[in-house]
Amino acid sequence: MNNRTPLAGVSAGPSVREITATLRSGSTSAVAVMETTLDRIRKVDSSLTAFTEIYPEEALEAAARVDRTIASGEQPGALAGVPVAVKDLSPLDGKRTTMGSLVYRDHVGSFDPIYVQRLRQAGAIVVGKTNTPEFAHAGFCSNRVFGTTRNPWNREYTPGGSSGGAGAAVAAGLVPFAEGSDMGGSIRIPAAYCGVVGLKPSLGRIPMDILPSAFDTISHFGPLAGSVEDVWHFLAATMGPDEVDPFSLPVQPISFDAAGDVAGLRIALSRDLGFYAVDDDVTANLESVAAIFRERGASVDPVRLAWDHDVFEATNDNWAVFLAAFHGHLLDTHHDLLDPESVDLMEQGRAMDAVSYKRIELIRTRLWRDLTSLFTHYDALLCPTVPCTPPLASSTDREFGYRDSQGRTVAAEMTAPFNLVPHSPALSVPSGFGVNGLPTAVQIVGRRFDEATVLRIGRAIELMDRMNARA
Repeated sequence: MNNRTPLAGVSAGPSVREITATLRSGSTSAVAVMETTLDRIRKVDSSLTAFTEIYPEEALEAAARVDRTIASGEQPGALAGVPVAVKDLSPLDGKRTTMGSLVYRDHVGSFDPIYVQRLRQAGAIVVGKTNTPEFAHAGFCSNRVFGTTRNPWNREYTPGGSSGGAGAAVAAGLVPFAEGSDMGGSIRIPAAYCGVVGLKPSLGRIPMDILPSAFDTISHFGPLAGSVEDVWHFLAATMGPDEVDPFSLPVQPISFDAAGDVAGLRIALSRDLGFYAVDDDVTANLESVAAIFRERGASVDPVRLAWDHDVFEATNDNWAVFLAAFHGHLLDTHHDLLDPESVDLMEQGRAMDAVSYKRIELIRTRLWRDLTSLFTHYDALLCPTVPCTPPLASSTDREFGYRDSQGRTVAAEMTAPFNLVPHSPALSVPSGFGVNGLPTAVQIVGRRFDEATVLRIGRAIELMDRMNARA
């Protein structure tokens, strides 16, 4: 693992634990925390475009209420005074919600999603909304409403997408954690490119209530954060059932292992998921993680997954049909206002016949059975999150998705297969840096509903990184 070298604009910022501890001890106030947060956003975000909207007056008023609650001796909530950002795909009651689209540039949300309600009940304070490509359609982060979001490590490069604004905001230390949505890797991709932590929870762990269909099976809310512990804090505050989401899961306590002990764990290792072209830097850092795990008592075994480019095509077709079903009507009414990539995907989805679409389930079934077989022998699967360091901010998905001369898929992500098997949680954790100084990451995929183990393994990687940094 290459040591982390902070660059201008990259800041760890205070963690959730640090913020809540200082508030409870009286050494600072929620208003002071919020003033510092808003000041840093004003100074830094002009060069990032992580945020689309900021709510300074409301945030300061909420912080003042937290201070009054603490002063009165009442319990302020587990996340009291902690700033959080919301992706511009999610509505907020009374706030502009564009979904990154010129079609909805003046649209105002009419409700707060359940996860927002729960964060606020825990005392967290929404400071603003973060940028996303139109309808969260891309693994990059640019739209015609707010422009292009930049990577804090190097502003010439992308933070990834579609939760790119969230990833950039966390990496720049603007907020300790931010909400993202993940339908093909939209939490894990920006987490990887920005050198932060991102979790796609098990399907239904956090109720999904912003989509037209309540029966979608690829979409997840989840956190991007500066640490595995902060991911856990977000998850603990937002998970739990709600009847609005028929897939939402019963309450299940999920522990956080601060020690990150991996002794005795059995971990499967895949360098390429069977078909991806992976950069040498990414592979080298993955192997370094595996070697340290072995030194600490885990068994890490290379495994062969018989997956191929058909998996990539299936994820792309599935996503195209999703966009066509829920936004395709705009091709007839607002074609010229849509992003050309969105148009391409919607037209692809419209053109797909029902029988071909149904057959995607056969590929999903094959992936699921392969994973369930793997997990009879292993506690988790370790693989890259993305096969490369961040591409340029001007890049688009059109530049990827082809097969090279060796038949390997050249892509900007290795996340989407695990949206086709949505019950398995998948965590992205920084693994080091490439020779160009930009982040790499590994992905930990767990048995269905087993967030505790993926967080435990992620914490172990995080501790390795900190030890290397001190060395």
